[in-house]
Amino acid sequence: MGKPASIFVCQSCGSVHGKWAGRCDACGEWNVLVEEVPSRHAPRKTGRKKVRGIDFVGLSGEAVDPPRLSTGIEEFNRVTGGGLVPGSALLIGGDPGIGKSTLLLQMAGHMALGGLKTAYISGEEAPAQVKRRARRLGLIDAPVNLAAETALGPILDGLTAEKPDVVIIDSIQTMWTDQLGAAPGTVAQVRACSQELTRYAKKTGACMLLVGHVTKDGQIAGPRVVEHMVDAVLYFEGDRGGQFRILRAHKNRFGPTDEIGVFEMGAAGLSEVENPSALFLDGRGEAASGAAVFAGLEGTRPVLTEIQALVAPAAFGTPRRAVVGWDSGRLAMVLAVLEARCGVSFGGKDVYLNVAGGLKIGEPAADLAVAAALASSVFDTPLPADCVVFGEISLSGDVRQASRTDARLKEAAKLGFKRALAPPPKTNKKDMPAHQLPIISISTLPDLITRVQAMSGG
Repeated sequence: MGKPASIFVCQSCGSVHGKWAGRCDACGEWNVLVEEVPSRHAPRKTGRKKVRGIDFVGLSGEAVDPPRLSTGIEEFNRVTGGGLVPGSALLIGGDPGIGKSTLLLQMAGHMALGGLKTAYISGEEAPAQVKRRARRLGLIDAPVNLAAETALGPILDGLTAEKPDVVIIDSIQTMWTDQLGAAPGTVAQVRACSQELTRYAKKTGACMLLVGHVTKDGQIAGPRVVEHMVDAVLYFEGDRGGQFRILRAHKNRFGPTDEIGVFEMGAAGLSEVENPSALFLDGRGEAASGAAVFAGLEGTRPVLTEIQALVAPAAFGTPRRAVVGWDSGRLAMVLAVLEARCGVSFGGKDVYLNVAGGLKIGEPAADLAVAAALASSVFDTPLPADCVVFGEISLSGDVRQASRTDARLKEAAKLGFKRALAPPPKTNKKDMPAHQLPIISISTLPDLITRVQAMSGG
C-alpha cells in the first residue's frame, strides 16, 4: 500500500492546496498552509441499499418549545433564551484571560449543585489548577466530574460510561483524534473533533459547551464550519484590565441573538450585574465637554452608557481617527455629515472616540449621541449632566426615530435623568406616559449644533 499523498490546508479559511506555498490563494493570508496526511483507513465498500423515505409534515399545528436547563446564572440564561436546551451544542469564544473558564466553571458548579450531572474536561490545565480555581470561587464542594484529557477517543468513552447532562470542553483547539495525522489545533482536527462532540450531544441529549480560542481579529479560530455545526455561538467580551465582562450571542437557534449578559470580575470570580446602566455610568463626575450619555438597547434591555469624544489639533499634520467600542466606518460617516451639513471642520484635527465601560455599540441610534459628543468637544461646551441622547443620522443630515423610545426614556428616568435630546416623538404629548422624560426635539443635525452651542453654562 503506497504512502498517502499529503495535502496542505489553510489554517485561516480551510482551503486545500496540493503543494505548499507561502501565501494562500483563497484568503490571501501568509504562512498559514499546514501539511496534513489523509487517514490510512480505506473507505468501506457499501452497496446501495433500499431505505425508507423521509416523512414530511405541514407548517400548521402547534410547535412545542424545547425544555430548558437552568444554568444557575440568570445573565447566562438571558443570553441563551432561558437556559440550555438538552441535546444542543454551544461554542463560546473570547480573548485569552477574559474569564471564559471562570464563567463555565461557575456555571458547572451551580448546575451540579442543582442536581444535574456535570462533566468538566480541561485540555489546557491540570486537575489541580482547576481545583484551585474552584476553591477560590467557593465551589470546591460542587459534585462536578473533572478530567484532564485531549484525546477524543478516551473522552467519548468516558462520557458514554458516565452519561452526564452537561459537558464542558475547554478548549476545542486542544482536542485531537487519531483518525487524522494532523497536529492538534489544525483545521482538520478542530472540524473533526467538533463534529464528533456535537454528534454525541445530539445522540445522547447532553448539553455540550465548547470553548474556542479567538484570532487577533476577534473571530473564533478554526474553520467557520464549526460555527455552522453548533446551535449557538457566544462571545465573552471585555477589557482584561477592566472589571466589566459582556456575554453576547452571535448565533442562537433556540433564542434571540441581540441579548447581552453583563458580569463584573472580582476576587471571588464573576458576579452578575442586574442593572448595567448604573454600573456603566458609575463614577461620572461633573459635566465635561466631549461626553454624552447614550440611551441604547441591547435586546430587550435598555442600557445607558457614556460616549466620550476628544477633538484636538493633529500633532504631525496627519489627522488620526481612533475608535474604541464603535464602528470606525460609522464615525467617518458622522464626521462627513457634520462637515457637509453643519460646516464643522475636522480637517487637521485628531478625533478620538471611546465607549466607557468596555461596551461595544452596534445600533445606529448611537449616531446622535456621537455627534453630540463631537460637537461638545469642538465647541468646548459640556452637555447637561441630566440629559440623554439618541437618534439615527441620515446622510442628508436628518435625524430619524429610534426603536422603543419609551423603554429608553423609562430607563433614563429611573436613573435620575431629566430630559432627552432625540427626534420628535410620533405620539401626542397627552398620550405619552406620565413617567416619560420631556424630549428636546432634534429634527436635523444643524438643530443639534445650535442646541449644543446654546447650552453653554447648562
